[in-house]
Amino acid sequence: ILVKAKQFGFGLKIHANQLGQSEALKLGAELGVTSADHCTYFDNSDIEAIVKSNVVATLLPATEFSTNSPYPDAQKLIAAGALVAIATNCNPGSSFTTSMPFCVAVAVREMNFTTEQAIWSATRGGALALANDSLGRLVIGCSADIAVVDAPSYVHLAYRPGVSLIDSTYINGQRVYAKGGK
Repeated sequence: ILVKAKQFGFGLKIHANQLGQSEALKLGAELGVTSADHCTYFDNSDIEAIVKSNVVATLLPATEFSTNSPYPDAQKLIAAGALVAIATNCNPGSSFTTSMPFCVAVAVREMNFTTEQAIWSATRGGALALANDSLGRLVIGCSADIAVVDAPSYVHLAYRPGVSLIDSTYINGQRVYAKGGK
């Protein structure tokens, strides 16, 4: 399916290694997928393949939390130079949450991300997994999509799971939400 999709010019993604070790990550790297989603199980040869091909390894902390599965060794990926994203994987079967702050908190607590690594993976890493260079960073020429946090520090995103810390939200520089309707 991936080979045929590539022949027709489609962008490629792969669901890889959620339930066990397989050759899916290497196949994804070989075919040039944008991202490999799940990436729970991997070995050194998988890491080498995805780093070499710039495949974004998308980790899904809420899925492991909800299914009581082992968490992947995120630091092993990061230390090797892999591009890592964090996503919710919202679905009614294995991860019924839309909360990115929850995923950031689980990534920090259970997967040994630093808060900075988790926020980067949830923002810039996510944009890279979507092959969208205009998202996930605040620079001239990119979308000004911003969530303003009502907390003394950004680290509260990781240490206050379940607490809404969003003061306001901007999309393309326009405020679309303000707490209390301000």
